[in-house]
Amino acid sequence: MRVFVTGGTGHSGSYIVPELINAGHEVTGLARSDPAAAALSAMGAKVRRGDLQDLDGLQEAAADADGVIHVAHRQDLLVSGGIDAVAAAEVPIMLAYGEALAGTGKPLVVAGSIGSTGSLGRRTTEEDPALPVGDEHKGTLHARNVVETAVVGLAERGVRSSVVRIANIAHSTTDRAGFLPTLIALAKEKGFAGYPADGTNLWNAVHVRDVASVFRLALEKGPAGRYWHAVDDGGIPFREIAEAIGSRLGLPVVSVPADVLMVPGYFGFLANIVTQSYPTSNLITRRTLGWEPTQPNLLAGLDNGHYFPAG
Repeated sequence: MRVFVTGGTGHSGSYIVPELINAGHEVTGLARSDPAAAALSAMGAKVRRGDLQDLDGLQEAAADADGVIHVAHRQDLLVSGGIDAVAAAEVPIMLAYGEALAGTGKPLVVAGSIGSTGSLGRRTTEEDPALPVGDEHKGTLHARNVVETAVVGLAERGVRSSVVRIANIAHSTTDRAGFLPTLIALAKEKGFAGYPADGTNLWNAVHVRDVASVFRLALEKGPAGRYWHAVDDGGIPFREIAEAIGSRLGLPVVSVPADVLMVPGYFGFLANIVTQSYPTSNLITRRTLGWEPTQPNLLAGLDNGHYFPAG
């Protein structure tokens, strides 16, 4: 299959591209810079120069391919407009893909968030739709739900579209800017590893190499209009994550009261996220796609030497 991939040099994309090539697919990656083009070539992919603002170019690339995997986003907009601006820029991209792929039955697989369903008071499944975005969710990760909804809706136009919801923590030996490095940096800065309240709220995690295999399987055989859960550890108490970080840094582990969670408190802008509970099931993904995580889980991944280098 000839696959067009965006975000191929990012954290997830740099695992997705080799996963596809090793499975026999021909990959063309979008590159907006010389270093990105060189990185894609080194992985064995073809290069298409361009960026996410060139909707005509993205539409043309999608039309020329047998399938599309989209994991890129306009990160440059975060500073000026926040997550709302990122989502607003991404919806036209999904519509452009829809124009290119309508009626073809070709696959479009797009990265989503495991938090898109909100807090349901139970374990989230792949059958739970993205939470409708209202004013109460402005400025939160739920703002991107409009993108997930647009992708799944393309199934009605004859696109084999689906969304891969990625766990809160996607870990690997190349993870440099995810939630885990952020939590570790906070612990170093504050002198202790913190957790909100009693720390029983549940988070989830996955190794990025396992994320890549979900994208490949969804591309190859995933039905249209579906959500997939790239989640291995489906419910880890946040306190256990803090304890693991504190143990490896030799720092105390402390409960952070609600009144000091926010800016300029311990978690700052992350407070609204770390206090949530995200228990998640991956059963439908495993049964439908035949996916089985094979990489180390989160707590084992913390021992890989990357997160806590010697010296």
